[in-house]
Amino acid sequence: MLLDIRKGEALLAVLETGSFEAAAMRLHLTPSAVSQRVRALEEALGTPLLVRSRPCHATTAGQRLAQYLRRSRLLEEEFLAEQVSNQQAPLSLPIVVNSDTLATWLLPALRDFLLREQVLLDLTVDDQDHTYTWLEAGHVLAGVSSEPRAMRGCVAEPLGAMRYRLLATPAFAARYFPQGLNRAAARLAPLLVFNRKDALQADFLQHQLGLAPGSYPCHYVPASDAFLLAIRLGLAYGMVPEQQYGDALARGELLDLAPEQPTDVALYWHRWQVQSPKLERLSQEVLRAARQHLRPLP
Repeated sequence: MLLDIRKGEALLAVLETGSFEAAAMRLHLTPSAVSQRVRALEEALGTPLLVRSRPCHATTAGQRLAQYLRRSRLLEEEFLAEQVSNQQAPLSLPIVVNSDTLATWLLPALRDFLLREQVLLDLTVDDQDHTYTWLEAGHVLAGVSSEPRAMRGCVAEPLGAMRYRLLATPAFAARYFPQGLNRAAARLAPLLVFNRKDALQADFLQHQLGLAPGSYPCHYVPASDAFLLAIRLGLAYGMVPEQQYGDALARGELLDLAPEQPTDVALYWHRWQVQSPKLERLSQEVLRAARQHLRPLP
C-alpha cells in the first residue's frame, strides 16, 4: 500500500508538537481533522501509532513509521532543493549530540561543510548515554551516542574516545584534598555534575572510592562552558574533556586529582544505512573530524 502523505504529516505533527491541538495549528486544520487522519492511518496499517496522553507519544509501530516518514521527507526536501533555479535552498538535518561534543569539536569541524552544502542543523542535545533514545523514537536521523549497538536498518560507526580528567583548582584541592583524593575527603567536597542523567562522576567515585551516589554534595550545572567555569571559580571539582580544558593543566591553573585514572568515553556515530546524499556527506565529515579530535578506540 502507498502511504497517504497528508496522514503521515498529521502523525508527525502530533509527535513533534505533543498534541492534536498544536498539530492542528501547525497544519492549519481542526483538531478533529488531524485526529481523523491519524485514526485513518492506524486503521489502514491495522495497529495503534499513538499513545494519546499529554504529551502524545508514539507506540513502537509509530516510532518505526515516524523514522520512515522523516527520512522520506528529508529525501523529498533535498530533491526539491536541487531543482530550484539557484540550487541554494538550505536543507535542515535533525541530529542528536552530547553536550561536550557540541561544545568542543563538532561545529568547528563542520563549519566549511555546512557553509558549502547549505545545510541547516536541527540539533538536539542530551547525555551520550541517552541520545540513542532519540534515534529509536524517530525524532532525529543521525547522532552521537555511547551505545555501540546499531538499530535495525542503521549502522553505528566508531568515532573515538573523549578522555575526561577529574579537575579542580589548586586552592580547591588544598582545601578539600590536602592528602590527595580519598574516600573521606570526597564525602565532603562539592562535586560538579552536569545534570541528573550524568553518571560520569558518580561511576568514577563508586568504582575508585566505593562511594554510592548521594553520599557526597553536588552542584548541578547543565552547560559545558558554565561547568568548566564553575571548576575554575573553585566551586567544585568534576570531569572535563581534554578538548575543553586545553593547556590549563600545563599552566597550573587546574590540577588533575586522579592523574593515573583518566576516564575514556567511547562515542559512535549512528545513521541510517539508506540516507539522503547530504546526510551521507555530513556523516563522512563527522567521521573525518572525529579521527582528528578524538582518541582512537582500542
